Amino acid sequence: MTVETVLVANRGEIARRVFATCRRMGLGTVAVYSDADAASPHVAEADAAVRLPGNTPGETYLRGDLVIEAALAAGADAVHPGYGFLSENAEFARAVEQAGLTWIGPPVASIEQMGSKVAAKKMMDAAGVPVLAELDPAQVTADLLPVLIKASAGGGGRGMRVVRELAELEPQLAGARREAQSAFGDPTVFCERYLETGRHIEVQVLADTHGTVWAVGERECSIQRRHQKVVEEAPSPLVERVDGMRERLFEAARLAAEAIGYTGAGTVEFLADERGDFFFLEMNTRLQVEHPVTECTTGLDLVRWQLEIADGAALPAEPPAQRGHSIEVRLYAEDPAQDWQPQSGIVHRIAIPGVLAEFDLPARSGLRLDTGVVDGSVVGVHYDPMLAKVISVAETRGEAARLLANALQRAELHGLVTNRDLLVRVLRHPAFLAGDTDTAFFATHGLAALAAPLTDAGGTELSAVAAALADAAANRAAARAVPGLPSGWRNLPSQPAVKRFEGRDGAVHEIGYLVTRGVIAVDGHDGLEVLEATPERVVLAVPGERGPVRRQFAVARYGDLVAVDSPLGPVALRKLPRFTDPADLVATGSLLAPMPGTVIRLGAEVGAAVTAGTPILWLEAMKMEHTIAAPADGVLSAVHVGVGDQVDVGTVLAVVDPAESEEKA
Repeated sequence: MTVETVLVANRGEIARRVFATCRRMGLGTVAVYSDADAASPHVAEADAAVRLPGNTPGETYLRGDLVIEAALAAGADAVHPGYGFLSENAEFARAVEQAGLTWIGPPVASIEQMGSKVAAKKMMDAAGVPVLAELDPAQVTADLLPVLIKASAGGGGRGMRVVRELAELEPQLAGARREAQSAFGDPTVFCERYLETGRHIEVQVLADTHGTVWAVGERECSIQRRHQKVVEEAPSPLVERVDGMRERLFEAARLAAEAIGYTGAGTVEFLADERGDFFFLEMNTRLQVEHPVTECTTGLDLVRWQLEIADGAALPAEPPAQRGHSIEVRLYAEDPAQDWQPQSGIVHRIAIPGVLAEFDLPARSGLRLDTGVVDGSVVGVHYDPMLAKVISVAETRGEAARLLANALQRAELHGLVTNRDLLVRVLRHPAFLAGDTDTAFFATHGLAALAAPLTDAGGTELSAVAAALADAAANRAAARAVPGLPSGWRNLPSQPAVKRFEGRDGAVHEIGYLVTRGVIAVDGHDGLEVLEATPERVVLAVPGERGPVRRQFAVARYGDLVAVDSPLGPVALRKLPRFTDPADLVATGSLLAPMPGTVIRLGAEVGAAVTAGTPILWLEAMKMEHTIAAPADGVLSAVHVGVGDQVDVGTVLAVVDPAESEEKA
């Protein structure tokens, strides 16, 4: 190859994925990083790394001039944009080439043609690709509702809003423009008719500079939250069962690529119905987040082909055939039960059992892991909260779903709330296993039920018992006086020792236990036998109608956080102090920051009467806007923050005083 060193104009998992292929090809690697990412694994793995001063995307990864300077300073001769940020920015691609660097992507003209989703739809319509009509926001009337607002310059759910009431159109347009500007540096948005249900089907294309265009295979990405994909798979269950649909999809995708003279890897996205009819949504002129499922079902390394096509290589006449089935889930630091609230903080532990390959193809049925974090990584507020992509590959779809669900349930994920329980429930849901998925999956089957904890009440209580016994064992292991005695030991009958833990749902578990003559008795658990209790491991014989069952629990502690993992399911607990510090109490009606972020707007003034749900202020975190609303009717008695303030999780933002409301009523 003429390319020797590649700078990846991206971060985290994306950069690590490209680096992995570069290493396999014997190419050098260069990373760029913001101040917030200085300790990121992608920085440590690169041969060289260049700092981009600042934290926000606008200060760092969206600064194409700084990225190009970094490439030249580090001696890179090529730039790979990854996905997101500048990956579909034609001006950046042009500047890379003008700087004498090789652009690992499609021609600038192709990016320009697809860069505006409005213009792209018109072009695809002219090329014979079925499309949904684009609507001018200024001309949307009530009879056209519901409509979907979309960012013209990007994807990933940023700048996307569903509008069902005409009065909501203008404020939602304004919010979408702000999100689009923050994420892509371009506030342009447009509208299209919103189909409440549908199947999101996309086709991976590869095209070389010699006229060969491959439709490599399709993926289904119908299960989404906030218009961002959560579960992706190849091949599509819908396409598998509709005669002739794959051929029509592939033909439309090739037409789209040929219409703009495309080269490299790209994806043509469609919205389909159950009959197999489909409409063009957009063409992503880059690698996709979900590309691993195509790699796992074709044996291709798509990043390798991007590099080789940029170097002038020719594709064979025909693409490889698809084989087996692959499912990918996006593991996010977020709480689906709390309106998908993003989380930030330390990833104390991330360990997925059964992983056969990282950023590569498994040699047999099993799991692949693509992640941007390791134990000890910090998830901040400036970027997307995705922790990892966990990908299964197997001979059949059912086996791929079982493999993935079991691995996720047994994974050790300590430190942050994640969407793991939701993912497992989706993968085991009868509708998913039957291939009955669409973009309304969460609404159809109930988000609350899908987001419910995997561990039932009995399993959670046993996990709390294990946490208490492990904590006692840790205390005795650290004791200086008579360390050989177990914690809570008594020579004569006495009161039980008590430890208290709070679950994620706010429930308090009070565990009383008594050690007498080497036997541990746990209050409220008659017949429970403690077989082993060490600081990291507890083994219990749990009584049952047909006899005792041995259960093992792994226990890890991080300050007051206790993570308990067992086949019964994962449980996260907070160890409660024996006495509450008065300084930790907050006033009734206080609105606490649910995440670190930046205050971007205030919605009400002190003294205003508010009703439950009234927006008080808006936070921006992880490139998304989050509304902080009044919890009940009352009067806004205090606002402790202003626009532009950075706040930490738990910060008291404002106070709604219901008592004042009653007095004035």
